[in-house]
Amino acid sequence: MASITVRHMAAPPATVSRHAGKQPEKPSDMDIAKRYCEIGDLAEAAEELRAIRHQIHQHPELAYEELETAALVAHKLAAWGYEVTTGVGHTGVVGTLKVGDGKRSIGIRADMDALPIHEQTGLPYASQRHGKMHACGHDGHTTMLLGAAQYLAATRRFSGTVHLYFQPAEEHGINSGALSMIRDGLFERFPCDAVFGMHNHPGAPAGTLLFRSGPFQAAGDNVYITIKGRGGHAARPHLTVDPVVVASSIVTGLQTIVARNVEPGQAAVVTVGVLQAGSANNVIPHSARLELSVRSFSPEVRALLKERITSLVQQQAASYGAQAEIEYLMGYPVVINSERETAFAIQVAQELVGEDKVVPHTAQLMGSEDFAYMLQQRPGCYLRIGNGDGEDGCMVHNPGYDFNDHNLPVGAAYWARLAERFLSQTPAG
Repeated sequence: MASITVRHMAAPPATVSRHAGKQPEKPSDMDIAKRYCEIGDLAEAAEELRAIRHQIHQHPELAYEELETAALVAHKLAAWGYEVTTGVGHTGVVGTLKVGDGKRSIGIRADMDALPIHEQTGLPYASQRHGKMHACGHDGHTTMLLGAAQYLAATRRFSGTVHLYFQPAEEHGINSGALSMIRDGLFERFPCDAVFGMHNHPGAPAGTLLFRSGPFQAAGDNVYITIKGRGGHAARPHLTVDPVVVASSIVTGLQTIVARNVEPGQAAVVTVGVLQAGSANNVIPHSARLELSVRSFSPEVRALLKERITSLVQQQAASYGAQAEIEYLMGYPVVINSERETAFAIQVAQELVGEDKVVPHTAQLMGSEDFAYMLQQRPGCYLRIGNGDGEDGCMVHNPGYDFNDHNLPVGAAYWARLAERFLSQTPAG
């Protein structure tokens, strides 16, 4: 897809504020109140943000199909005075806002794609597209960043450059949107000193911000296994090689890998999400198919899992006289947050919502996330925002899930404040 750049007249430069010294200085309470975004500053925009989120929710688009969502984002950004580039990594959008003469730049990312799930929420703004829904909250992620974009363009209380990365295809698993944008020159064309991203977190109170420095979310690999046996009549199993029995044995055997091969202090998951075989109860099929999701945090454990899964599957199949074909795809790497940027992001969160609503060292998560590719290119931090607990905390990738609208002004204010604070500091070095 071709890239389109839209330019608008720049607004008058805002007052530039700087802090001397190599390390970012914590502002005084008076400075915070005077200069940086508060949640209340987004109160008037809350209803507009809900309308935008509900519009995106009603019209979900799968990976690399986000044409309508990308057009909406591009239109909003252009109207607010951003330089807008579309078609980055196929359907990605980047909005750029430069204010003053500051040399620093920040990148903030939101994902836009939906999932192939049929929505069952019964909400008035439920998906209008059968078999597609925003079951992971990307509609909320996109809207929070749009809210920050509108606020930053209106106030311009920073000096430097803000790049907003609206990314496609986070759910793709392989050849993801983050990787596509990077391969399309994201950080060369729209460079930043640090990059930040956010995901909602069901199970934590809405508006709570969760952080972890270092390894945070697991690497995720996908394994596709085809068991080839010899089909036949269900009444004469002795003349067949039953791939259903083989597959069942493999599923049981796979459960021993983490329990008996991975060091107990290490985290790992091997999940069989698909087992397909046969179509009639009086027919032994010729083949069976397994699909696995494999999660880990260390390169050593990741390599061990691949070796043990491959060996176990092949040997189990051979022991029954069957054959196994294995496609092992290395997926997203580990999300590793840099220490300095995470400490800064925590500080901004504590200023905004208070220390009681900030978890600075939350538990590691076995879910994977392609923002990891961006963190391989630039220092930064990936954080979580509580989506609600109890009945409001429905897990993502569930047909009953919905993003919590309470988070829209909170997340937008956080991104705005983070950008203002980041671009008010003198770079270290």
